[in-house]
Amino acid sequence: MLYLHGLGHFYPDNVIDNQFLRDLDIGSDEQWILERVGIVARRTSLPLDYIRHTKNRDPRAATEASLYTRSGAGAAAARMALDRAGISTEDIGMVISGTSTPRYTIPAEASVIAAELGIQAPCMDMNAACSTFLVQLAFLDVMVPEKAPGFILVVNPENYTHVVDYSDRRVAPLFGDGTSAAVVSARHSSCFRFESLEYGSDPASWDRVQIPSGGHFRQDGSQVQRFAIRKATEGVRRLQDEYWQKRDQFRFVGHQANLMMLQTVCRRCGIDDARNLHNVVEYGNTGCSSAPAVLSQNWEQLQPGDHVAVAVVGSGLTWGHGLLKIND
Repeated sequence: MLYLHGLGHFYPDNVIDNQFLRDLDIGSDEQWILERVGIVARRTSLPLDYIRHTKNRDPRAATEASLYTRSGAGAAAARMALDRAGISTEDIGMVISGTSTPRYTIPAEASVIAAELGIQAPCMDMNAACSTFLVQLAFLDVMVPEKAPGFILVVNPENYTHVVDYSDRRVAPLFGDGTSAAVVSARHSSCFRFESLEYGSDPASWDRVQIPSGGHFRQDGSQVQRFAIRKATEGVRRLQDEYWQKRDQFRFVGHQANLMMLQTVCRRCGIDDARNLHNVVEYGNTGCSSAPAVLSQNWEQLQPGDHVAVAVVGSGLTWGHGLLKIND
């Protein structure tokens, strides 16, 4: 049993809207983008002029151009999560991070974020691309509670705009930067409880989605889209079968890859549009931070009795699903 005590999120100020992408003259306009992915805007930690002038031809230079460090963004999201949890940095006994766009090969991103926050605790990274958050939770869920730290900070900073080729209209509209943070515990109870956490992988398809070292993001878009819809649908249906008496109270938070994918999963699972919690329209795909950031943005709206089905998919190919139950 894994309890959730607080969630946080952080997004950069700079906005990449569809007009900005049209002005890059890469063959995309607002109608083309909306029909395919339903995304209106994204946030970036890069200066907009930098993207305009370079189209991010060299991803290795993006880190130097960035207006925010990953550790700074991670710390901002973590402070929100800690405040909501009602605890301080001194209460954190472990920091786990995960990102698809790490700044360093070593050390672990978790160590850099912990240093930014002044936390002295064991740190490690755990990465499963866009499925990372659910994989982290599933890993923590099987820890022996009496041996686990009292509170664990899970941070997922993503700078996907650093690895986007802004001359490629197939990729440029998809991604934004964002960071999520969560305070969880296996020892201290909370009215927010994760149940039925599961994850899986299809290693034979590892090459479907890649970010080569020092290179741009690339994927087999149509194949990955079909995989994502199928796995998310299977995950939600499994949760609905397990909690069939509460299925009318289900809300859905999926990996924020694109709006059409989320709507398809909800339609196949009989979930009303009003119960599809998402932010992909305003923020784009922010990798492994996307689903937990949606939960964070809806923190005040979640009510006792809600059952939130969370289903994510990612490179590897990986997937995960779990149920967040809100008790009195």
